[in-house]
Amino acid sequence: MNPAGPPDVLPYDALLVLSFGGPEKPEDVVPFLENVTRGRGIPRERLEQVGEHYFLFGGRSPINDQNRALIAALEKDFADQGIDLPIYFGNRNWEPYLADTLAEMKADGVGRAAVFATSAYSSWSSCRQYRENLYDAVEATPGAPRLDKLRQYYNHPGFIEPVVDACLTALGELPDNGDAARLVFVTHSIPTEMANSSGPPDPEHAQRGGAYVRQHRSAVDEVARRVKEVTGRAHRHDLVYCSRSGAPSTPWLEPDVNDHLEELITDGVSRVVLVPIGFVSDHMEVIYDLDTEAMETARRLGIQAVRAATAGIDPRFVAMVRDLVLERAAAERGEEPTRAAVGSMPAGPDLCRAGCCPNPRGPRPALCGADS
Repeated sequence: MNPAGPPDVLPYDALLVLSFGGPEKPEDVVPFLENVTRGRGIPRERLEQVGEHYFLFGGRSPINDQNRALIAALEKDFADQGIDLPIYFGNRNWEPYLADTLAEMKADGVGRAAVFATSAYSSWSSCRQYRENLYDAVEATPGAPRLDKLRQYYNHPGFIEPVVDACLTALGELPDNGDAARLVFVTHSIPTEMANSSGPPDPEHAQRGGAYVRQHRSAVDEVARRVKEVTGRAHRHDLVYCSRSGAPSTPWLEPDVNDHLEELITDGVSRVVLVPIGFVSDHMEVIYDLDTEAMETARRLGIQAVRAATAGIDPRFVAMVRDLVLERAAAERGEEPTRAAVGSMPAGPDLCRAGCCPNPRGPRPALCGADS
Protein backbone atom coordinates (compact mmCIF):
# COMPACT_ATOMS: atom_id res chain seq x y z
CA MET A 1 0.00 0.00 0.00
CA ASN A 2 1.23 3.47 -0.85
CA PRO A 3 1.73 5.30 2.53
CA ALA A 4 0.95 8.65 0.86
CA GLY A 5 -2.46 7.40 -0.22
CA PRO A 6 -3.53 5.79 -3.49
CA PRO A 7 -2.60 7.57 -6.74
CA ASP A 8 -5.44 9.40 -8.47
CA VAL A 9 -6.70 7.55 -11.54
CA LEU A 10 -9.70 9.79 -12.18
CA PRO A 11 -11.34 10.21 -14.69
CA TYR A 12 -10.78 6.50 -15.39
CA ASP A 13 -12.76 3.69 -13.87
CA ALA A 14 -11.11 0.84 -15.83
CA LEU A 15 -8.08 -0.18 -17.85
CA LEU A 16 -8.43 -2.12 -21.10
CA VAL A 17 -5.47 -4.21 -22.28
CA LEU A 18 -5.79 -4.37 -26.07
CA SER A 19 -3.82 -6.92 -28.05
CA PHE A 20 -3.56 -8.72 -31.37
CA GLY A 21 -4.96 -12.08 -30.32
CA GLY A 22 -4.01 -15.60 -31.28
CA PRO A 23 -5.42 -19.12 -31.64
CA GLU A 24 -5.60 -21.31 -28.56
CA LYS A 25 -6.23 -24.70 -30.19
CA PRO A 26 -5.51 -26.24 -33.62
CA GLU A 27 -9.00 -25.72 -35.04
CA ASP A 28 -8.69 -22.00 -34.27
CA VAL A 29 -5.62 -21.46 -36.44
CA VAL A 30 -7.06 -20.96 -39.94
CA PRO A 31 -10.15 -19.00 -38.74
CA PHE A 32 -7.78 -16.75 -36.79
CA LEU A 33 -5.62 -16.18 -39.87
CA GLU A 34 -8.76 -15.44 -41.88
CA ASN A 35 -9.60 -12.73 -39.36
CA VAL A 36 -6.11 -11.26 -39.60
CA THR A 37 -6.06 -11.19 -43.41
CA ARG A 38 -9.71 -10.39 -44.11
CA GLY A 39 -10.12 -8.24 -47.23
CA ARG A 40 -6.71 -9.09 -48.68
CA GLY A 41 -7.81 -11.96 -50.93
CA ILE A 42 -5.30 -14.45 -49.57
CA PRO A 43 -6.30 -18.02 -50.56
CA ARG A 44 -7.07 -20.55 -47.85
CA GLU A 45 -4.23 -22.76 -49.06
CA ARG A 46 -1.73 -20.02 -48.24
CA LEU A 47 -3.29 -19.53 -44.80
CA GLU A 48 -2.92 -23.24 -44.12
CA GLN A 49 0.78 -22.98 -45.02
CA VAL A 50 1.26 -20.09 -42.60
CA GLY A 51 -0.73 -22.02 -40.00
CA GLU A 52 2.00 -24.66 -39.93
CA HIS A 53 4.02 -22.26 -37.76
CA TYR A 54 1.30 -22.52 -35.12
CA PHE A 55 0.92 -26.28 -35.46
CA LEU A 56 4.60 -26.66 -34.52
CA PHE A 57 3.50 -25.39 -31.10
CA GLY A 58 0.34 -27.44 -30.74
CA GLY A 59 -1.85 -24.99 -32.63
CA ARG A 60 -1.70 -22.54 -29.74
CA SER A 61 -0.21 -19.06 -29.79
CA PRO A 62 1.34 -17.98 -26.49
CA ILE A 63 0.10 -14.40 -26.79
CA ASN A 64 -3.19 -14.72 -24.90
CA ASP A 65 -1.54 -16.51 -21.98
CA GLN A 66 1.15 -13.84 -21.89
CA ASN A 67 -1.48 -11.11 -21.79
CA ARG A 68 -3.30 -12.88 -18.97
CA ALA A 69 -0.01 -13.03 -17.07
CA LEU A 70 0.51 -9.31 -17.70
CA ILE A 71 -2.98 -8.53 -16.43
CA ALA A 72 -2.39 -10.61 -13.29
CA ALA A 73 0.88 -8.73 -12.68
CA LEU A 74 -0.88 -5.39 -13.25
CA GLU A 75 -3.66 -6.31 -10.83
CA LYS A 76 -1.08 -7.09 -8.16
CA ASP A 77 0.87 -3.91 -8.88
CA PHE A 78 -2.30 -1.80 -8.75
CA ALA A 79 -3.36 -3.43 -5.47
CA ASP A 80 0.09 -2.86 -3.96
CA GLN A 81 -0.22 0.82 -4.86
CA GLY A 82 -3.78 1.08 -3.52
CA ILE A 83 -5.22 1.59 -7.01
CA ASP A 84 -8.75 0.28 -7.42
CA LEU A 85 -9.03 -0.02 -11.20
CA PRO A 86 -10.51 -3.12 -12.82
CA ILE A 87 -8.61 -4.46 -15.83
CA TYR A 88 -10.28 -5.88 -18.94
CA PHE A 89 -8.79 -7.82 -21.85
CA GLY A 90 -9.80 -7.49 -25.50
CA ASN A 91 -8.28 -8.64 -28.81
CA ARG A 92 -8.45 -7.43 -32.37
CA ASN A 93 -8.43 -10.83 -34.07
CA TRP A 94 -9.50 -13.55 -31.63
CA GLU A 95 -11.34 -14.20 -28.38
CA PRO A 96 -11.86 -12.30 -26.21
CA TYR A 97 -12.95 -10.02 -29.05
CA LEU A 98 -12.80 -6.30 -28.41
CA ALA A 99 -16.51 -5.69 -29.04
CA ASP A 100 -17.46 -8.44 -26.58
CA THR A 101 -15.16 -6.92 -23.96
CA LEU A 102 -16.71 -3.47 -24.47
CA ALA A 103 -20.17 -4.99 -23.99
CA GLU A 104 -18.93 -6.53 -20.73
CA MET A 105 -17.48 -3.21 -19.60
CA LYS A 106 -20.75 -1.44 -20.40
CA ALA A 107 -22.70 -4.04 -18.41
CA ASP A 108 -20.32 -3.49 -15.49
CA GLY A 109 -21.02 0.24 -15.55
CA VAL A 110 -17.63 1.39 -16.85
CA GLY A 111 -17.90 4.95 -18.13
CA ARG A 112 -14.36 5.79 -19.21
CA ALA A 113 -11.33 3.58 -19.66
CA ALA A 114 -7.65 3.97 -20.49
CA VAL A 115 -6.44 1.60 -23.20
CA PHE A 116 -3.00 -0.02 -23.16
CA ALA A 117 -2.08 -1.61 -26.50
CA THR A 118 0.62 -4.28 -26.54
CA SER A 119 2.37 -2.53 -29.43
CA ALA A 120 4.99 0.11 -28.70
CA TYR A 121 5.63 1.83 -32.03
CA SER A 122 3.90 4.04 -34.61
CA SER A 123 2.60 2.74 -37.96
CA TRP A 124 -0.75 1.83 -39.41
CA SER A 125 -0.47 -1.84 -38.38
CA SER A 126 1.05 -1.14 -34.96
CA CYS A 127 -1.07 1.84 -33.90
CA ARG A 128 -3.75 3.28 -36.17
CA GLN A 129 -5.24 -0.13 -36.98
CA TYR A 130 -5.81 -0.59 -33.25
CA ARG A 131 -7.54 2.80 -33.23
CA GLU A 132 -9.72 1.76 -36.18
CA ASN A 133 -10.66 -1.41 -34.33
CA LEU A 134 -11.59 0.66 -31.28
CA TYR A 135 -13.88 2.76 -33.46
CA ASP A 136 -15.54 -0.33 -34.94
CA ALA A 137 -16.05 -1.93 -31.54
CA VAL A 138 -17.56 1.25 -30.06
CA GLU A 139 -19.88 1.57 -33.06
CA ALA A 140 -21.02 -2.02 -32.46
CA THR A 141 -21.66 -1.38 -28.76
CA PRO A 142 -24.30 1.27 -28.06
CA GLY A 143 -23.47 2.98 -24.79
CA ALA A 144 -19.86 1.79 -24.85
CA PRO A 145 -17.48 3.51 -22.44
CA ARG A 146 -15.30 6.36 -23.62
CA LEU A 147 -11.83 5.09 -24.50
CA ASP A 148 -8.46 6.87 -24.32
CA LYS A 149 -5.54 4.98 -25.89
CA LEU A 150 -2.29 5.52 -23.99
CA ARG A 151 0.71 6.92 -25.85
CA GLN A 152 3.53 5.00 -27.55
CA TYR A 153 6.10 3.73 -25.08
CA TYR A 154 9.06 2.49 -27.16
CA ASN A 155 11.25 5.06 -25.36
CA HIS A 156 9.81 4.76 -21.86
CA PRO A 157 12.48 3.61 -19.37
CA GLY A 158 10.14 0.86 -18.18
CA PHE A 159 10.45 -0.72 -21.64
CA ILE A 160 14.10 0.13 -22.35
CA GLU A 161 15.60 -0.97 -19.02
CA PRO A 162 14.37 -4.60 -19.19
CA VAL A 163 15.74 -4.85 -22.74
CA VAL A 164 19.14 -3.59 -21.57
CA ASP A 165 19.27 -6.16 -18.78
CA ALA A 166 18.13 -8.89 -21.18
CA CYS A 167 21.03 -7.99 -23.50
CA LEU A 168 23.49 -8.14 -20.61
CA THR A 169 22.17 -11.53 -19.50
CA ALA A 170 22.39 -12.88 -23.05
CA LEU A 171 25.94 -11.57 -23.49
CA GLY A 172 26.86 -13.36 -20.27
CA GLU A 173 25.78 -16.66 -21.81
CA LEU A 174 28.42 -16.34 -24.53
CA PRO A 175 32.15 -17.05 -24.16
CA ASP A 176 34.14 -14.12 -22.76
CA ASN A 177 30.84 -12.51 -21.72
CA GLY A 178 30.06 -11.87 -25.38
CA ASP A 179 33.01 -9.52 -25.78
CA ALA A 180 33.01 -9.93 -29.58
CA ALA A 181 29.26 -10.46 -30.03
CA ARG A 182 27.13 -8.47 -32.44
CA LEU A 183 23.80 -7.13 -31.13
CA VAL A 184 21.12 -7.86 -33.74
CA PHE A 185 17.92 -6.01 -32.89
CA VAL A 186 14.87 -7.51 -34.55
CA THR A 187 11.41 -6.10 -35.18
CA HIS A 188 8.39 -6.89 -37.35
CA SER A 189 8.81 -5.95 -40.99
CA ILE A 190 6.10 -3.85 -42.62
CA PRO A 191 5.65 -2.63 -46.21
CA THR A 192 8.12 0.14 -47.03
CA GLU A 193 5.31 2.46 -48.06
CA MET A 194 3.62 1.95 -44.69
CA ALA A 195 6.89 2.62 -42.90
CA ASN A 196 7.49 5.80 -44.89
CA SER A 197 4.01 7.12 -44.09
CA SER A 198 4.15 6.24 -40.39
CA GLY A 199 3.81 9.03 -37.89
CA PRO A 200 2.27 12.46 -38.45
CA PRO A 201 2.76 14.42 -41.67
CA ASP A 202 6.04 16.33 -41.70
CA PRO A 203 5.13 20.01 -42.27
CA GLU A 204 8.66 20.84 -43.47
CA HIS A 205 8.80 18.23 -46.23
CA ALA A 206 6.54 16.83 -48.91
CA GLN A 207 6.48 13.42 -47.24
CA ARG A 208 5.55 11.91 -43.91
CA GLY A 209 7.97 11.17 -41.18
CA GLY A 210 9.01 7.49 -41.29
CA ALA A 211 8.36 7.26 -37.56
CA TYR A 212 8.37 3.45 -37.40
CA VAL A 213 12.04 3.11 -38.31
CA ARG A 214 13.08 6.31 -36.52
CA GLN A 215 11.49 5.17 -33.25
CA HIS A 216 13.14 1.77 -33.49
CA ARG A 217 16.54 3.31 -34.17
CA SER A 218 16.15 5.57 -31.16
CA ALA A 219 15.34 2.57 -28.94
CA VAL A 220 18.16 0.47 -30.42
CA ASP A 221 20.76 3.20 -29.96
CA GLU A 222 19.67 3.84 -26.38
CA VAL A 223 19.88 0.16 -25.46
CA ALA A 224 23.30 -0.18 -27.11
CA ARG A 225 24.56 2.93 -25.31
CA ARG A 226 23.44 1.61 -21.94
CA VAL A 227 24.97 -1.81 -22.59
CA LYS A 228 28.27 -0.07 -23.33
CA GLU A 229 28.00 1.87 -20.06
CA VAL A 230 27.78 -1.39 -18.11
CA THR A 231 30.26 -3.55 -20.05
CA GLY A 232 32.72 -0.88 -21.15
CA ARG A 233 32.50 -2.33 -24.67
CA ALA A 234 30.88 -0.76 -27.72
CA HIS A 235 29.13 -3.65 -29.46
CA ARG A 236 28.39 -3.17 -33.13
CA HIS A 237 24.64 -3.39 -33.58
CA ASP A 238 22.06 -3.60 -36.35
CA LEU A 239 18.32 -3.21 -36.84
CA VAL A 240 16.80 -6.02 -38.89
CA TYR A 241 13.35 -7.42 -39.57
CA CYS A 242 11.28 -10.59 -39.43
CA SER A 243 7.81 -11.93 -40.26
CA ARG A 244 7.57 -10.52 -43.77
CA SER A 245 4.34 -11.50 -45.51
CA GLY A 246 2.49 -10.37 -48.61
CA ALA A 247 3.23 -10.32 -52.31
CA PRO A 248 6.93 -10.60 -53.28
CA SER A 249 6.45 -7.61 -55.60
CA THR A 250 5.64 -5.33 -52.64
CA PRO A 251 8.75 -3.83 -51.01
CA TRP A 252 9.02 -4.48 -47.27
CA LEU A 253 11.56 -3.29 -44.73
CA GLU A 254 14.84 -5.20 -44.98
CA PRO A 255 17.15 -6.92 -44.25
CA ASP A 256 15.44 -10.05 -43.01
CA VAL A 257 17.13 -11.44 -39.93
CA ASN A 258 18.10 -14.67 -41.72
CA ASP A 259 19.60 -12.82 -44.68
CA HIS A 260 21.47 -10.60 -42.23
CA LEU A 261 22.98 -13.60 -40.47
CA GLU A 262 24.24 -14.80 -43.87
CA GLU A 263 25.94 -11.42 -44.34
CA LEU A 264 27.44 -11.43 -40.85
CA ILE A 265 29.16 -14.77 -41.36
CA THR A 266 30.90 -13.41 -44.46
CA ASP A 267 32.14 -10.52 -42.28
CA GLY A 268 33.64 -12.94 -39.78
CA VAL A 269 30.99 -12.48 -37.07
CA SER A 270 30.65 -15.73 -35.13
CA ARG A 271 28.59 -14.66 -32.08
CA VAL A 272 25.35 -12.71 -31.95
CA VAL A 273 22.65 -11.73 -29.52
CA LEU A 274 19.21 -11.58 -31.12
CA VAL A 275 17.25 -8.82 -29.38
CA PRO A 276 13.47 -8.73 -30.12
CA ILE A 277 13.24 -4.96 -29.68
CA GLY A 278 9.96 -4.74 -31.60
CA PHE A 279 8.02 -7.09 -29.32
CA VAL A 280 6.85 -6.83 -25.71
CA SER A 281 6.45 -10.57 -25.06
CA ASP A 282 7.46 -13.95 -26.47
CA HIS A 283 4.60 -14.43 -28.92
CA MET A 284 4.68 -16.27 -32.25
CA GLU A 285 7.01 -13.92 -34.11
CA VAL A 286 9.56 -14.48 -31.36
CA ILE A 287 9.24 -18.20 -30.71
CA TYR A 288 9.01 -19.12 -34.42
CA ASP A 289 10.80 -16.41 -36.40
CA LEU A 290 13.67 -16.06 -33.92
CA ASP A 291 13.82 -19.09 -31.60
CA THR A 292 13.06 -21.56 -34.40
CA GLU A 293 13.92 -20.15 -37.84
CA ALA A 294 16.71 -17.67 -37.08
CA MET A 295 18.35 -20.00 -34.58
CA GLU A 296 18.38 -22.76 -37.21
CA THR A 297 20.00 -20.33 -39.67
CA ALA A 298 22.63 -19.45 -37.07
CA ARG A 299 23.37 -23.13 -36.37
CA ARG A 300 23.69 -23.88 -40.08
CA LEU A 301 26.15 -21.00 -40.49
CA GLY A 302 28.15 -21.88 -37.39
CA ILE A 303 27.16 -18.70 -35.57
CA GLN A 304 26.79 -18.96 -31.81
CA ALA A 305 23.52 -17.15 -31.12
CA VAL A 306 21.62 -16.30 -27.94
CA ARG A 307 18.20 -14.69 -27.85
CA ALA A 308 17.56 -11.90 -25.33
CA ALA A 309 14.31 -11.94 -23.36
CA THR A 310 11.39 -9.62 -24.01
CA ALA A 311 9.98 -7.29 -21.34
CA GLY A 312 7.09 -9.67 -20.59
CA ILE A 313 6.05 -9.17 -16.98
CA ASP A 314 9.26 -7.56 -15.79
CA PRO A 315 8.22 -5.40 -12.80
CA ARG A 316 9.59 -2.29 -14.52
CA PHE A 317 7.42 -2.92 -17.57
CA VAL A 318 4.39 -3.53 -15.36
CA ALA A 319 5.11 -0.30 -13.45
CA MET A 320 5.41 1.49 -16.81
CA VAL A 321 1.79 0.65 -17.62
CA ARG A 322 0.74 2.10 -14.27
CA ASP A 323 2.86 5.19 -14.95
CA LEU A 324 1.20 5.68 -18.35
CA VAL A 325 -2.27 5.41 -16.81
CA LEU A 326 -1.45 7.94 -14.07
CA GLU A 327 0.26 10.26 -16.55
CA ARG A 328 -2.76 10.31 -18.86
CA ALA A 329 -5.22 10.61 -15.98
CA ALA A 330 -3.37 13.67 -14.71
CA ALA A 331 -3.35 15.21 -18.18
CA GLU A 332 -7.09 14.63 -18.54
CA ARG A 333 -7.60 16.42 -15.23
CA GLY A 334 -5.79 19.46 -16.66
CA GLU A 335 -2.49 18.87 -14.87
CA GLU A 336 0.98 18.78 -16.44
CA PRO A 337 2.47 15.37 -15.64
CA THR A 338 6.09 14.38 -16.06
CA ARG A 339 6.38 12.24 -19.17
CA ALA A 340 9.19 9.72 -18.89
CA ALA A 341 11.25 9.21 -22.04
CA VAL A 342 14.84 8.24 -22.81
CA GLY A 343 16.94 8.31 -25.95
CA SER A 344 16.92 10.76 -28.83
CA MET A 345 13.17 11.34 -29.08
CA PRO A 346 10.67 12.99 -26.72
CA ALA A 347 7.63 11.34 -25.21
CA GLY A 348 4.85 10.99 -27.74
CA PRO A 349 1.55 12.88 -27.61
CA ASP A 350 -1.59 11.63 -25.90
CA LEU A 351 -3.58 12.05 -29.11
CA CYS A 352 -2.28 10.92 -32.47
CA ARG A 353 -2.12 13.91 -34.79
CA ALA A 354 -4.49 14.32 -37.74
CA GLY A 355 -3.34 12.25 -40.70
CA CYS A 356 -1.04 10.10 -38.58
CA CYS A 357 -0.19 6.59 -39.90
CA PRO A 358 -2.81 6.47 -42.70
CA ASN A 359 -4.55 3.26 -43.69
CA PRO A 360 -2.82 2.09 -46.90
CA ARG A 361 -6.16 0.96 -48.35
CA GLY A 362 -7.86 4.32 -47.86
CA PRO A 363 -9.27 6.49 -45.06
CA ARG A 364 -11.16 4.83 -42.22
CA PRO A 365 -12.46 6.40 -39.01
CA ALA A 366 -10.44 5.82 -35.86
CA LEU A 367 -10.70 6.78 -32.21
CA CYS A 368 -8.12 8.37 -29.93
CA GLY A 369 -6.67 10.87 -32.38
CA ALA A 370 -6.90 14.57 -33.11
CA ASP A 371 -9.00 13.68 -36.16
CA SER A 372 -11.37 11.31 -34.30
